[in-house]
Amino acid sequence: MSRINTNVNSLIAQRILSQQNFTLNKSLERLSTGFRINRGGDDPAGLIASEALRSEKEKITAAIANAERADQVVNVAEGGLQEINSLLLELQGLVSEAANDAGLSTEEKEANQQQIDAILQTIDRIASTTSFQGTKLLNGTFDFTVSGQTSQVADFRINGAKIGDDNVAVNAVITQSAQHAGLFLSVGGTSLDLSGGADARFTLEIAGAKGSRQFSFSSGTATSDIAAQINTFKSITGVSAVVSGNGLVLKSTDFGSDQFVSVDIVDTGGQDGAISFLSATDENTAQTTGTAFSAVTNAIRDDGQDVGAIVNGITARGKGKELTVNTDSLDLSITLTTSGAQALGSFAAFTITGGGAKFNLGPTVDATNEVRLGIGNVAARHLGNATVGYLDQLGSGKSANVVDGDVGDAQEIIDVAIKQVSALRGRLGSFQSNVVQSTINALGVAYENISAAESVIRDTDFAAETAELTRSQVLVAAATNALSIANSNPQNVLRLLG
Repeated sequence: MSRINTNVNSLIAQRILSQQNFTLNKSLERLSTGFRINRGGDDPAGLIASEALRSEKEKITAAIANAERADQVVNVAEGGLQEINSLLLELQGLVSEAANDAGLSTEEKEANQQQIDAILQTIDRIASTTSFQGTKLLNGTFDFTVSGQTSQVADFRINGAKIGDDNVAVNAVITQSAQHAGLFLSVGGTSLDLSGGADARFTLEIAGAKGSRQFSFSSGTATSDIAAQINTFKSITGVSAVVSGNGLVLKSTDFGSDQFVSVDIVDTGGQDGAISFLSATDENTAQTTGTAFSAVTNAIRDDGQDVGAIVNGITARGKGKELTVNTDSLDLSITLTTSGAQALGSFAAFTITGGGAKFNLGPTVDATNEVRLGIGNVAARHLGNATVGYLDQLGSGKSANVVDGDVGDAQEIIDVAIKQVSALRGRLGSFQSNVVQSTINALGVAYENISAAESVIRDTDFAAETAELTRSQVLVAAATNALSIANSNPQNVLRLLG
C-alpha cells in the first residue's frame, strides 16, 4: 500500500476490535451478574417471558405466606376450642353425678352447681378472648350473616360459602318428606276386651331405636292407660304412643331412617285387633289393611324416613329433618321444622349476606382461590340447639340446673354441645390438613417449576459463557495485534522517500 491518508486496513481492524470488545464486555457482564438477560436488548422475547414468570413467583410466594398465616389463625382457634371441649367433658361428669339423686345431699348438689356456673363463665370468657392480632375468633366475628330466614327453617349452620360480590340465596326443593317410623294398633274400641278368661293378659313387645320393652295389660284397660304406660318408657324405647280412634298410634320419638318401631304380639289374651302401617304420604293416617294380632308370628317393623331435598341445584344429604350440603362453593346444614320437612315443594330458606373468615390461598385474587370459613359463636348461650335447649340453661336457677332442674335435659344439651364443638374442631382440622397444607405443598411445587423455567430463560450458563469469554479474549488480542500491524504499514512509505 502506497497511500497514507486513508488506512483501510486500520479501519477494518478498528471495527473488528470494537465488535470483539463488545462481545467481551457482554460476557463479562453476564458472568458478573449471573444473568443472561440484563436489559431488553439482550433478548426481548426472553425478557417478557422471564418477567411474567418472576411475577408468578412473587404471587406464589405471597400465597404461601397467606396459607401459612391461615394455618396460624386456625391453630389459635383450635387451642380455644380444645379447652372448651375439656370443660364440656367436665360438665358431663358433674351432671351425671347429680343424677344420683338419693346419693347426694343438697349441699353437694349446690357445690356441683357452683362448679357448673364457673365452667359456663369460663367457656364464655374463652369464647370472647380467643383472638389473633386483636381479632376475636370464637365470638361470632367469623360467623356468616343471613337475612330473610323462612319459618320453615328451625336452625342452620353455615360452615363455608363463596359469596363474591353478590349475596348467596339458599333455595331448597323438598322432594321427600321426613317421616317418623310408626304403626297403628287397632283394638276395636277405647279399652281392651280379652276373651281368654280372668287371668288373660294382652302381652306385646315394643322396640325402637333406643331399646325394647314388654308390656302386659288386662281386660278392660283403657287405650289411654296403655298409651300412658308406653310413654313412661319412651326414653328407653324411643317409641311414643297416642290414642287415635279405636286404637293406638305408635311412633318413633325422632324422624329419620335410623328410627324404627317394632311390635311383636307375645300373647293376644283373646284380644281381637290388627297392626297396620301408616300411610306413606300421611303418617297420621293408618292404612286400611293390617295383620291380625293372631296372625303375627314375627315382629312387624316400620322404619322412618329422612327428608330429601335439592339445595341450590345440589342433592342434599338428609338425616331426619336435617339437610346437609358440602361443596366447594357452599357448605351448610339446615334443620327444618316438622311442617317444613313434611311439605313437598320449594321455598327460599335464607340469604347469606356476608361474614366468614376469608382467606385467599392462591396466587390470583379471585373466587377460585377464595376460601370462607365459618366459625360460629361458642359461648354457652349458643352451644346446643332449639330442640334440646342451650348450654346456659344449666346455670343456677334455670331449667336444666342440677339442684332442682331436669338433669336429663342437661345431659342432652351437653351431648349436643360436645358434638358441635367436636364437629367444629374436626372441620378446622380438615381445613388445615386438606386445604391449607395441600395448598402449600402444591404452591411449593409450582414455585420450583416456575423458578426452573425462569432460570432457563434468564440465568447465565457459566459453562457456555466462560467458553465465549475465552474466545472473545483471544479475538480481542488478535484484533489488537492486527490493528497495531495495520497502523505500522504506512511507515513503509518512508522507504520510498529515502
